[in-house]
Amino acid sequence: MYKFVFFCIFVCNILYAQNNFSQQDTLRGSITPERAWWDVINYTLDIHVFPKTKSIKGSNTITYNVLKPHQKLQIELQPPLVIDSIIQNKQKLSHYKIGFSYFINLIKKQKVNTSEKITIYYHGKPKEAIKAPWDGGIVWSKDQNGNDFIATANQSIGSSIWWPCKDHPADEAENMQITVTCPDPLMDVSNGRKIKTKKNKDNTTSYTWKVINPINNYGVSLNIANYDHFSETYKGEKGNLDCNYYVISTNLKKAKEHFKDVPKMLKAFEYWFGPYPFYEDGYKLVETPYLGMEHQSCVAYGNNYLKGYLGYPMGTSEWGKKFDFIIIHESGHEWFANNITCKDVADLWIHEAFTSYSEALFVDYHYGIKAGNEYAQGQRALVKNDRPIIGTYNVHHEGSSDMYPKGSLMLHTLRQIINNDKKWRNILRGLNNEFHHQTVTGNQVIEYINKKVKMDLTSFFKQYLSTTKIPTLLVEKRSNYIYYAWENVVDDFNIPIKIYLDNKEKWIYPKEKEWKKISGKYRQFKVDKNFYIMVKEI
Repeated sequence: MYKFVFFCIFVCNILYAQNNFSQQDTLRGSITPERAWWDVINYTLDIHVFPKTKSIKGSNTITYNVLKPHQKLQIELQPPLVIDSIIQNKQKLSHYKIGFSYFINLIKKQKVNTSEKITIYYHGKPKEAIKAPWDGGIVWSKDQNGNDFIATANQSIGSSIWWPCKDHPADEAENMQITVTCPDPLMDVSNGRKIKTKKNKDNTTSYTWKVINPINNYGVSLNIANYDHFSETYKGEKGNLDCNYYVISTNLKKAKEHFKDVPKMLKAFEYWFGPYPFYEDGYKLVETPYLGMEHQSCVAYGNNYLKGYLGYPMGTSEWGKKFDFIIIHESGHEWFANNITCKDVADLWIHEAFTSYSEALFVDYHYGIKAGNEYAQGQRALVKNDRPIIGTYNVHHEGSSDMYPKGSLMLHTLRQIINNDKKWRNILRGLNNEFHHQTVTGNQVIEYINKKVKMDLTSFFKQYLSTTKIPTLLVEKRSNYIYYAWENVVDDFNIPIKIYLDNKEKWIYPKEKEWKKISGKYRQFKVDKNFYIMVKEI
């Protein structure tokens, strides 16, 4: 029923058990000297796809700015793909590699504040994804009509599994062009807007797509199938938004009905988060042979045209059956992951906590605050508290998959602490405005929230992100008093809590190792269920 969450936990536990980071982990996960000196401006990716042999060949031209003098440039390309040649200014460049990190020796002197280009030619059979999207690579599949059905999914494993790039989230291309050539009658759908279709003499067609907004590497995708297409225009906060849908032909009729969740999603998320971040590139929902992914302006969809998560609610709340989980969750990432992107995957909670909470906000917007609260509360059943949500920095190491449900519950608790939905909405919209099209650290997000709430919530975030401890409110009833204090909390944890005494609302301000008391005889003491804490009566 919840295999999505359980599989993530299983994979993360394996990674954590190993947890002996290698030289390759550091090269992949840190800003090395060979990365620090240059800034990606544009990728121009040109790929030929050969379904019969499950192979590709192509090139990537990288346009970059020189930030400081250096003569060695680092990129990544994962085996079994191989580099054929590297060219700059018509000169072939030498290189060496450590693992799948390539170090290119530049001949031309790299001058600060100049723009340069380098082209990498490569080929091979890229890693085949076994269980996408969790196990990354290229999916080589067939649709129900027996036609080739091909797509990429590479969030954790990295984009360098199928194209050479600066494979680190801190540096996004400011724009990108993607050309994919595939056999007829197949077509490719990639990010941004299609600007060119070229019929070739060898019974192939080349499709060129242009992205004019900054894009993270893992948000880049190719999707190849015998697609049917339909579209609509959503009248949003920034005007008309083009919404395009690409589906397997036999699914066209049900897609036109099922994808009505898209305008509902846009209405809710533009209300909570602000304008859709990529009006210029449009919005696409593209059917894929795997469950889904948040590819920027090209959201991957494979939820079998069912409500919920493959027909089941994600969590224990029945509200989860009211919408298609993949459409809502993966589209929510357009704001948190693609608009605001973490600089290091150790802070992937920025993507997943906010987006998991977006599900509750979607329910809240369309069905009311009580329904949204019930949806959020239903995510408790998914929390494992196996290890911290924040991973290890500079080694490409993600934290616990609790970044989804526990991260959502943390934000739902924060909303209660703020106790002002206008302010809460302004914070969510403000984040998307303040960090529009930027890569950020977790600390930047926390500092922004602290400033807007006018509270120091550093210990609050530390509690939920850096430990597996659930704050526990100790409660003791003695004669005409109720005593309370925090247990199982980090230093300086001091959030207020809403309680009910005989159904009358009251706020309390517990502290650790310091008993406070409420005077009076009360038959009932309850903590508001929207706070993600434990209560222990002693």
